[in-house]
Amino acid sequence: MAEEMTIEAYLAAGGVLTSPINVPPRYRAELMKLMTMFVDSELAGAAGFADIINQGPGIKERIAAAKIVLEKTDNAYRVLRIMGEFGVNTDKYANHHPWTARLARDADIGATRTEHDMRLAVFNYPLSGWADAVTMNLIMGRAVAVQMSELSMVSYQPLAEQFRAIAPIEARHAELAEEGLAKLLEDDANRAGIQASVDYWWPRVAASFGSATSRKADALKASGLRRLTNAELKARWQSEAKAVLERLGLKAG
Repeated sequence: MAEEMTIEAYLAAGGVLTSPINVPPRYRAELMKLMTMFVDSELAGAAGFADIINQGPGIKERIAAAKIVLEKTDNAYRVLRIMGEFGVNTDKYANHHPWTARLARDADIGATRTEHDMRLAVFNYPLSGWADAVTMNLIMGRAVAVQMSELSMVSYQPLAEQFRAIAPIEARHAELAEEGLAKLLEDDANRAGIQASVDYWWPRVAASFGSATSRKADALKASGLRRLTNAELKARWQSEAKAVLERLGLKAG
């Protein structure tokens, strides 16, 4: 990138960001934050779901759960490799944080993060059995789908390409969760417990979209790291997730 140009001017002129050497410090800091949040959330999410695999009611369910854990870990590694190009020690990263660490079930931290890592706040809460895990994966899976549509358009091209490859994998995870929940709901005795899980996870997933107002929003848009506001992304998730839940005869929290 030409040194005399701002990142905004460079992108507006059709410039393409393709390597660590052509990104300025401020952009680099925000890009690293974005990647770290994604990697930490994927690793923490996979670690939490791994503990639930053997609670699956059948072999097919356990295979599906194991595949989700594998793919989320691989998705994290795809982005971690890009972080490695910026100097992150990828070999030690997997053991750098306690990915299985969770708060008490009744904790309420909103959108704040703990001292563990940069995972989204929702991944600090524990899963409570198979049905609860499937419910969480459905509701959060719909949120991930919305976020991936945004992340797939980031201005750092190597990362955007990885996010575009990851997006359909994450979308399939949400589909598997919907299929799994539909099967559980065939037994009406499960309905009340699943609705309770919806009520529990809905506000926690909603909080993962962050504040409706952000002082950084305009700067992030100008640098191509954001297109839509938190409020716009959250509204889209609410609409799509509510429609899925209603199809299953459940009410959004």
